[in-house]
Amino acid sequence: MSPDVPPEVQSIPLLRLDPELAVPSSAQAGDAGFDLSARFDGVVPAAGGRLLMATGFALALPEGMAALILPRSGLALRHGLSVVNAPGLVDSGYRGELSVLLLNTDPEVDIEIRRGDRIAQLMLQRVVPVEFVEVSELAGSERGDQGWGSSGR
Repeated sequence: MSPDVPPEVQSIPLLRLDPELAVPSSAQAGDAGFDLSARFDGVVPAAGGRLLMATGFALALPEGMAALILPRSGLALRHGLSVVNAPGLVDSGYRGELSVLLLNTDPEVDIEIRRGDRIAQLMLQRVVPVEFVEVSELAGSERGDQGWGSSGR
């Protein structure tokens, strides 16, 4: 694709469950992530505390797409706020409210979340249909079966 040709826009049906909250949006044109906001006030307790936070909307992802819920880098750096199951996976058949399972990695300080705070980001991804085919052996590769730290520091 030529850099002068804009990419095709994919329309995704979005059901707003809380009309006062912003719909997911990106900070800059071309950004891959869309900010997700907290629907309620809450506290993520220190030292590994978790909080399931609603976002106020649901999606109808078309078959062949999935959504990934990822931490926001600034919150991770400044406060140790992450997403427990990062990335959280939203399959195309799910129609319920999107929620984010937040994790506080700070050993001492609780993290206060306020309604409307940007808490995570959503990234949409195309999914390629696959079929696993059982074989008696795999084709070789330069790496082979070397894993878990085999590439060095």
